[in-house]
Amino acid sequence: MERTADRPLCLVTGASGYIGGRLVPELLAAGYRVRCMARSPGKLRDYPWAGEVEVVRGDVTDPVSVGAAMRETTVAYYLVHALGTGRGFEETDRESARVFGAQAAEAGVRRIVYLGGLTPSGVPERELSPHLRSRAEVGHILLESGVPTTVLRAAVIIGSGSASFEMLRYLTERLPVMVTPSWVRTRIQPTAVRDVLRLLVSSARMPAEVNRAFDIGGPDVLTYRDMMLRYAAVAGLPRRVILPVPVLTPGLSSHWVGLVTPVPSSIARPLTESLRYEVVCRENDITRYAPDPPGHPIGFDEAVRLALKRVRDAEVATRWSSASVPGAPSDPLPTDPSWAGGSLYTDRRDRPVDAPPETLWRVIEGIGGENGWYSFPLAWSVRGFADRLMGGVGLRRGRRDAHRLRVGDSVDFWRVEDIEPGRLLRLRAEMRLPGLAWLELRADTDDTGRTRYRQRALFHPHGLLGHAYWWSVSPFHAVVFGGMARNIARTAEQTARRPGKSGTRRAAPDSPDGP
Repeated sequence: MERTADRPLCLVTGASGYIGGRLVPELLAAGYRVRCMARSPGKLRDYPWAGEVEVVRGDVTDPVSVGAAMRETTVAYYLVHALGTGRGFEETDRESARVFGAQAAEAGVRRIVYLGGLTPSGVPERELSPHLRSRAEVGHILLESGVPTTVLRAAVIIGSGSASFEMLRYLTERLPVMVTPSWVRTRIQPTAVRDVLRLLVSSARMPAEVNRAFDIGGPDVLTYRDMMLRYAAVAGLPRRVILPVPVLTPGLSSHWVGLVTPVPSSIARPLTESLRYEVVCRENDITRYAPDPPGHPIGFDEAVRLALKRVRDAEVATRWSSASVPGAPSDPLPTDPSWAGGSLYTDRRDRPVDAPPETLWRVIEGIGGENGWYSFPLAWSVRGFADRLMGGVGLRRGRRDAHRLRVGDSVDFWRVEDIEPGRLLRLRAEMRLPGLAWLELRADTDDTGRTRYRQRALFHPHGLLGHAYWWSVSPFHAVVFGGMARNIARTAEQTARRPGKSGTRRAAPDSPDGP
């Protein structure tokens, strides 16, 4: 068996970023040891792979810390850039690349791997947008460092959490009719994040004589307008109406993107400025060193389908609750920025309960059916009746067992998606909705040992109608969800005061929110 010390060591900078956070588990799966360098190592502790890597503190502008991180390193991945940090990001990127290249050479690193941006043909680099110009300059600096370097140049990366993909997602989902900048006619060669990661891992094994940049892209060359229309088709949205106008300059269009999407303007602005350039691969030489396996490169439609897979499989709630580990690079990570992964509306309720957690749990597990929903029964009845009119299941299904639930059980117009006995019940809505909805109920204890009831209603809207639906019903949440939290807590307390009683009881009949 190969000893751990005999396995090549890869240094990954930018491990808390979109690509870096997904590259680390791919390197581990390929048999490499991994060391992650971060200015704030604590940011990496929530990643599912945190216990399998070495984490060191360092800053790419600091030669001492970079040099220490480079010790015994075989391959060094440079996945950092100062985009979004302010107007001086070009100088910061330039200095960081020089430090990284010099320290890699001094430490005897065998290869540097850098993910940069695809640049347009026929446009001098000095005339590019600051974002693309800086990406290109960093690549040149690393190639001239004396260490064999692989520079992968990609355009728009398709995967949940990618800033470019999130811009595309929000623009398409939120605007059925769009007055857009002229750059929607620009041709782009997008690539799936799975292919990007595959090529990054393969780059670690390139022959020592290879020191060059490679264009990488998927099989489709599309305009931004094409990408929005095809995204809508894959996501099951009505066909979008897109009206390009020439008066929206890159600066104005970045403000427009900022109004429509939650992507920070410091990131949206340089990205939109770069969209005026045609970015299409000029060569495909990378396949000489990393041949495409069957099914690769992944086409645009399939890449979008993979990025939306968690939503379609009704597992997206775990993205925001951090309850599970993503199974593929296209999946969202719990550590992605709050604006990534699509819109998610949340209603939270948290109440102390003067009852043991097990008593509260019995009330939670007994919800629905004959026990009702502990708030505004007329509203639940009307919602159930409306659902049946629209062809849904309504409230008529009830539940299989009055006291016990298991994964897959129906509870009126909900389905049990996850259950942790004594602690968590997550229900997925099966009523007719313009989106996906979950109801999460928890029996917890706080730091003082007191029982707490925690409740979350989550809604992932589907298109503009989904957003309109949430805002139309949100005024009633204080009555419906607030009443539910109050009455579940009250029922648990009443049950606890009746020695020898078990199961669930309805809230007091005189309660204005009675079940």
